[in-house]
Amino acid sequence: MRRILSAQTLTSFLTVIILIACHSKTDKVAAKTPPRFHDAPTAAANTQLSYDTLGAERQRVIRELDAYYETQARAGFNGSVLVGYKGNVIYERYFGFANRERGLKSNPNSGCQLASISKTFTGAAILYLYQRKYLDINEPVQHYLKEFPYPGITIKCLLNHRSGLPDYTKWVEHYKKDTRTPISNEEMIQMMARYKPALEFRPNTRFKYCNTNYAVLAYLIQEVTEMKYPDFMQRYIFGPLGMSHTFIYNPWQGMPSNATISYKYNWAREPDMFADGVWGDKGIYSTVEDMYRWDQSFYHNTLLDNSTIELAYGPCSFEKPGVKNYGLGWRMLCFPNGNKIIYHNGWWHGNNTSFYRFIRDNFTIIVLGNKHNNGIYHQAPRVYSIVKGIPEMSGFDTED
Repeated sequence: MRRILSAQTLTSFLTVIILIACHSKTDKVAAKTPPRFHDAPTAAANTQLSYDTLGAERQRVIRELDAYYETQARAGFNGSVLVGYKGNVIYERYFGFANRERGLKSNPNSGCQLASISKTFTGAAILYLYQRKYLDINEPVQHYLKEFPYPGITIKCLLNHRSGLPDYTKWVEHYKKDTRTPISNEEMIQMMARYKPALEFRPNTRFKYCNTNYAVLAYLIQEVTEMKYPDFMQRYIFGPLGMSHTFIYNPWQGMPSNATISYKYNWAREPDMFADGVWGDKGIYSTVEDMYRWDQSFYHNTLLDNSTIELAYGPCSFEKPGVKNYGLGWRMLCFPNGNKIIYHNGWWHGNNTSFYRFIRDNFTIIVLGNKHNNGIYHQAPRVYSIVKGIPEMSGFDTED
């Protein structure tokens, strides 16, 4: 026998359904609105470096690397190098001057401009906030930066250089007559909102490396955390990792006395210009020892868990065949056998830098130079072959 609902029962039933629907809708909206940033910094890790330089094999490596770097120094290399293996430093050397005018030699405390290796820090900071649910990298940038004038670009498109944004280091000078005075990230964003420089391609249709992406990400970090980018990086990244000689250059405050000077190939100083006040794509100064602390933090999950690290190491662009690719803040070489080299080079003014991480072996090569020398980009394959005692590999990236 069928049961016929009374009008009152039907009304009550419909009311419950509506309330459930409204509640579900409210929950969905709330899930997209991250909480206000309130995390305490990660507890400081044990950051004392350990060395493995004894034994016949290590002594062979040191002799051969010393001979190689003597030739590099004669050819103009001015900077520092560190090679690490399975958590131990196996080679560390300093060549030339941190400050030639003062006669200050390169040393373990002299921070060098990392140039584009800075992007690895900015990318990791974004993923740190993503892991803690303060932002969603799959959301449009406009969800967090209302003044950002491009609705189709997600945070992930910035991280993997698939945004289509034009490089601010090229378009700002079309709208700003004074190209010598540094501008800030906020000023760059304001100019972007005002002039709306045309996208170079439709977002997420192809890869093109672009400094603007990471300048926007640095500003996004400021908006989400309500902290200046240098303050956040110091408190939540550099400090917990014991990177005591790492800092972000602020042209309005000047350079610390222990930092390296950026030189042209002929020892002329590189002057500041408008882009030197923009953070995120460059601007971080560090040492090879601090960079090794940065490298090792990924093996110990000090800041990021395994799933987030694997997300960062995942290649994102497949339009062109080959082993070269880009993840979220990292360049990479992805070989058919599954092996993967994670790396990033850098160039800014007179600084050429190289950071190679053979993650399967926990093997790291860090080279920081403060006198213009493109030969730095050719050092990693030679160093790797010397340490491993194998013929030199091809396929390394020899450009910024």
